[in-house]
Amino acid sequence: MISTSIFLGMIGPWQIAIIVVLVLLLFGGKKIPELMRGLGSGIKEFKDASKEENNEKKEDSKD
Repeated sequence: MISTSIFLGMIGPWQIAIIVVLVLLLFGGKKIPELMRGLGSGIKEFKDASKEENNEKKEDSKD
């Protein structure tokens, strides 16, 4: 647990730039928009499912 917080505290702008360059080299410029679209649709599905779950809980508590 402590090691995770230390690691996250040490990420700076240079480390982010290196990560971005590595992603560009690994996946290429054409593949990244497809990956981001997939990530966005996954996040949207997750939000929709969580909203649906909350609505079901509210309806159950009213009954």
